[in-house]
Amino acid sequence: MNVRVWKWQFWQQIVLALVLGAAVGALINALGDGGAIAEDWLDPFGGVYVSLLKVVVVPLVFAAIVVSVGRLRGVGGVARLTAKTLVWFVITSAIATAIGLAVGLLVRPGEGLGRLASESAETDPVTWTQVLQNLFPSNIVNAMSEGNVLGVVSFAVLFGAALVAVGERGERLAALADDLYAVMQKIVWWVVRFTPVGSFFLIASVVATYGPDSLAPLAKFTGAIYLAVAIMLLVGYPVLLRAFGRVSPVKFLRNSWPAIQFGFVSSSSLATLPIAQRVSVERNGVRGEYASFAQPLGATVKFDGCGAIYPAVAAIFVAQYTGASLGLADYALIALAGVIGQLGTGGTPGPALVALTLTLTTVGLPLQAVGYLIAIDKVIDMARTALNVTGQLTVPVLVARSEGLLDEEVFNAPPADLTAPQGEPAAEEGSRDKVPATA
Repeated sequence: MNVRVWKWQFWQQIVLALVLGAAVGALINALGDGGAIAEDWLDPFGGVYVSLLKVVVVPLVFAAIVVSVGRLRGVGGVARLTAKTLVWFVITSAIATAIGLAVGLLVRPGEGLGRLASESAETDPVTWTQVLQNLFPSNIVNAMSEGNVLGVVSFAVLFGAALVAVGERGERLAALADDLYAVMQKIVWWVVRFTPVGSFFLIASVVATYGPDSLAPLAKFTGAIYLAVAIMLLVGYPVLLRAFGRVSPVKFLRNSWPAIQFGFVSSSSLATLPIAQRVSVERNGVRGEYASFAQPLGATVKFDGCGAIYPAVAAIFVAQYTGASLGLADYALIALAGVIGQLGTGGTPGPALVALTLTLTTVGLPLQAVGYLIAIDKVIDMARTALNVTGQLTVPVLVARSEGLLDEEVFNAPPADLTAPQGEPAAEEGSRDKVPATA
């Protein structure tokens, strides 16, 4: 094997970074106060990498939506594509919620526990007023600075539609948005090249902070979450992809693995969005005009892990831990909250905690029990986010197939190299030299 790591295939570099990061994190955890060391020496570097990805999200989303709204007119109706996307969001969320409920009832994670340490779990309730404010912000500049991506998406759709409506007078602004999109894609490419380094610090921090002892009291709950995520990831989505997308689920997972892997490490759908968007177009073969619209929308309101599986399993945990009894009506309410609540949590910080609060409030379970789960939230969040990203990549494939916007040659070809500049010829994953010498 070539000892020059920078010449390795991109996925090999990331795997090496994860292995080394886990080893370093385990060593730090064994030596002493791993959490303090991680906070002082690991988190800053991992945080910088995630921040670099997040800082490009708002301008990338805005430019992508504006550009895609105009281009979507040539590939199909915007309203129809949006409706189909949202319908599949609901269907996949319902399936994920059902899997979460089934696993929770089977594993029974809240039984046989002693008194657990509780941490603060304060969150503002989700109201329809908040949903409308997030969807239609009064100040778009504030929405951008506060990271309200849902508001940015809605404003970008209006802006793009207006550019189309004014015709020739909007051509210069449309060209400017197209240029902005190209610039943001170039910045994303630069940042993506540092993914192995960022992955090392992110995974090292998690392992250093959370040792085996911290997971022991809630091992059944953690296992239930990972089991439900695995079922949805390896059974739920593949069945839909085979039956409705008529594509190979194995090939889909291989194509999508860089985004799923980064979602797991970063615990952020928005930070993963630039990578996921390239995966959707360059590996899964989704038409660029539609992917530029569907991926940002999915990263904003599509949370099968945070908003469906996690609240379902956690609600059963809380009921079993506190001795509360749930009936069929309660399970139906949990399912409804998991499906509909995602639209309400879009654009809010900590969507998993907000979604769980909404679910527990809906069925009348005590919110105080949420504090028991916060200690292991980071470990659980990794699995939740990986599933979020997978769902956000699955739905565009399903819709693109039904609309004739899926390029099977791209989907079935050897996975494209994501470190190559977008819009330029990319080497296949099997090639030797993966990273060009210059930008």
